Amino acid sequence: MSKVSIKGLEKVYPNGFQAVHGIDLEIKDGEFMVFVGPSGCAKSTTLRMIAGLEEISRGSIVIGDRVVNDVQPKDRGIAMVFQNYALYPHMSVFDNMAFSLKMKKMDKSEIKKRVEEAATILELESVLDRKPKQLSGGQRQRVAVGRAIVRNPEVFLFDEPLSNLDAKLRVNMRVQLSQLHQKIGTTMIYVTHDQVEAMTMGDRICVMNLGKIMQVDTPLNLYHAPQNKFVAGFIGSPSMNLLEGEVIDNKESLHIKIGGIELALPEDKAKKIMDYVGKKVWFGCRPEYINLGAEESNDTVKGTIQVLEHMGNESYIHFDVLGNRFTSRIDSLDSKDLRVGREQIFQMDMDKCHIFDYSTEENISL
Repeated sequence: MSKVSIKGLEKVYPNGFQAVHGIDLEIKDGEFMVFVGPSGCAKSTTLRMIAGLEEISRGSIVIGDRVVNDVQPKDRGIAMVFQNYALYPHMSVFDNMAFSLKMKKMDKSEIKKRVEEAATILELESVLDRKPKQLSGGQRQRVAVGRAIVRNPEVFLFDEPLSNLDAKLRVNMRVQLSQLHQKIGTTMIYVTHDQVEAMTMGDRICVMNLGKIMQVDTPLNLYHAPQNKFVAGFIGSPSMNLLEGEVIDNKESLHIKIGGIELALPEDKAKKIMDYVGKKVWFGCRPEYINLGAEESNDTVKGTIQVLEHMGNESYIHFDVLGNRFTSRIDSLDSKDLRVGREQIFQMDMDKCHIFDYSTEENISL
């Protein structure tokens, strides 16, 4: 196992386009780190630079105690699993998994031992003699992972490995990859655009956008304490309600004014944004912190229900307040009497809201 240290990493293509902008990141020994972000954020480019498949423009990558900038991919102590399984169709599962070891002219008994150990971990013992075409999508993906395991790498790299699987199989493979990490404890770096994969698998998550790191933190901290508006909006489904507002002082307390709506801020948050009175800000509140209300107060809004989405265990309510669109997430049993077009009072949990600087988009309410 090894830690991975990235310092001042940049990627500039010959046409002058800069894909990666001087990122710094420390990945701990044995950690499961997930890179997540929208398409084009350079998460795969960063992974490929770690693997040695993409040339580094500036900065350094250290795996263990070695600077690997000029080290060939095969000598970096890494193993990579791609979105495409890239299995040899004419070879058995055993031979696919053993191929890289045979190329190193490893002893046959050692090859057999490593392949069988990996097959046991991945529950592939019964299919070692089959060809890839005889396997399910999930089994093929596990063979690709097994091919990486037998190499005993210092670091595993995964580039969106579950993208080709159907929804149910993705859930199963998420669990299996998490269990694999628990069993072998090797450092893993996993790239995905799927925030559910990121939140459920990562020890820590690196959220990226436009070639920059937005925040590196645990899944729960990203969700409950986003450092900026991008992370707040990207992490969570349905996404956080984010609306343009203004901080006003009505002598009694600070309020956030959103169009014709005024919401009172709790004292602890008001203290943090005193310098923003009279200024524009971004107001954020997650859907689960907007509940059905009974009577109007300084933390409620009255809205017209536009769309109801019943998900089984919960319901999403999309409603309009003076031209401002909000989403609420409530228990499905509480939504059974609601109807589209109905006016309803909604109560905001203002202790859980977030306020972001309008220009820098940094969270000023933490």
